[in-house]
Amino acid sequence: MGWQRGMLITGLVITGVFVLTALLAPLIAPYGFAQRKADSLAFGTQQPPSGEHLWGTTVGGYDVFSRVVWGSQTALFVIVIAVVFSIFLGVLLGLVSGYFGGWLDRVLVVLCDAIYAFPSLLLAIVMSIVISGGRSSMWGGILAAAISITVVFIPQYFRVIRAETVRIKAEAYVESARVVGASSSRIMFRHVLRNATRTLPLIFTLNSSEAILTLAGLGFLGFGIEPTAAAEWGFDLNKAVSDVSTGIWWTALFPGVAIVLVVLGITLVGESLNDLADPRLRGRRAVSAASGDVAETSVVPGGTLTAGPGGLDGLETPDPIGDEPGEVRS
Repeated sequence: MGWQRGMLITGLVITGVFVLTALLAPLIAPYGFAQRKADSLAFGTQQPPSGEHLWGTTVGGYDVFSRVVWGSQTALFVIVIAVVFSIFLGVLLGLVSGYFGGWLDRVLVVLCDAIYAFPSLLLAIVMSIVISGGRSSMWGGILAAAISITVVFIPQYFRVIRAETVRIKAEAYVESARVVGASSSRIMFRHVLRNATRTLPLIFTLNSSEAILTLAGLGFLGFGIEPTAAAEWGFDLNKAVSDVSTGIWWTALFPGVAIVLVVLGITLVGESLNDLADPRLRGRRAVSAASGDVAETSVVPGGTLTAGPGGLDGLETPDPIGDEPGEVRS
């Protein structure tokens, strides 16, 4: 209702445009992400927006519009790979840790808490250096960035699934399944997992926006993907820093706006999903919607405050068949 509906629609539109742009990048982008010339003529460096280059060119001689479009494809690949890996490992570890407990649970909790205590961007930088040395090919760079982000996200899924598993394994239906002889794997994956993953869509959307920011941070600091391997918004922002002080605004504006819009769209979807999934918020909206219709509220089974054909006034007016006020019928 109201703002929540507007937030959800806005977020879905922005996210949908981002996904479509990433999928249709070869058709939308007029040039390749590393292309510097067309018809044997160089593009030129730091050229302002024009009919030939809609958003101008960068200091390296790349078309800004093409780089932004191709950058959406890189961002989508990293989001999908990182979040899928995080969900798989985090859910599996959380499920096993919460169900079996014991020394394994204590070791995993301490390990995930230690990882969670590190600053996420710093940990991603360290993992990126370890995996690729900070320089790699397109898929090598995407995998390096995705795995770096995966390590950061695993503790979040682990905590949520472990807490839900500890709660659910004490339920009566789990005890009944254990009594009738169901195996631990069957109980975990058929009974516990199904009821422990209700909040994953919300975490997925929030982590997707965080993955965009982490990828941009890696690229901005020089630990991302090489410009000749793939387009990446953070790297383009890094190369545009010196342009801003000289009045060349287009090399930094469009990659920055792309990052802000994508993060905003995904975050709006996540917040809207949180409202939809929270029954307390739904109850408040229902009460708010009904507060203006108190006169129609039923106070007895089958009746409302209108109290029959005569309404509320009919309770205080004489009977239509001629009884006098105050007269008592036999």
